[in-house]
Amino acid sequence: MGRGGGRENLRGQNRRAHGRAVRILDTDTCIEILRGNRTVIERRAAVLDVVVTTWVTAAELYFGAAVSKAPDGNRTVVDDFLQSTAAIDMDFRAARTFGEIKALLQRRGEMVPDADLLIGAIALARAATLITGNSRHFARMPGLQCEDWIHP
Repeated sequence: MGRGGGRENLRGQNRRAHGRAVRILDTDTCIEILRGNRTVIERRAAVLDVVVTTWVTAAELYFGAAVSKAPDGNRTVVDDFLQSTAAIDMDFRAARTFGEIKALLQRRGEMVPDADLLIGAIALARAATLITGNSRHFARMPGLQCEDWIHP
């Protein structure tokens, strides 16, 4: 995403990409990186896993930049971040996972915003660990592995 450099196609779509585990950064974690949160930045630098984000998070980051007090500068910051962090796409497996989880949560009366469902479905479909400080929503998604770098 960004200006063309950050998209990544994780072939094999399993927990391993080129022999390493995959971790997907949620929007809140990306925001902490952009704000300069040293704890989160150091944690990201220390992991040997493949660290990516999703197109959903990219869209949320661009929305945040657009409604900020300095949209041009913040859009550039997002562009730069996405140049160095791959944003993975939705695929049919993630779409199916989204539909199944949304139906389950609807039956339970435990709805979660669609953006979070999409991010969670992408992580589940790739058997990846989601890095998020928002465990409240994501804990409702069966089988989703989460890790919190914001509130360790």
